[in-house]
Amino acid sequence: MADELATEIIAKIRAHAEPGGEEITTNTELTALGIHSLELTEIIFDLEEQYGIEIEMNTVDAWSNLKNVGDMVEAVRALIAKKA
Repeated sequence: MADELATEIIAKIRAHAEPGGEEITTNTELTALGIHSLELTEIIFDLEEQYGIEIEMNTVDAWSNLKNVGDMVEAVRALIAKKA
């Protein structure tokens, strides 16, 4: 069961994913959802704005560090904790 943060991030990712009926979980690979660099950048901007954080990584770093939805959730969670 995903927590509230994971649920919110999954909703953001779903808005940018290619249409499809598959369930998105923290184990879902971003590439499997058709998330490419432009969509990833847009998702990162959305998350920064929503949570008042700054994700300092260019797209190349993002792709190497954020393979699946869970990676993105944990990165955001760590930045929120650091900010508090």
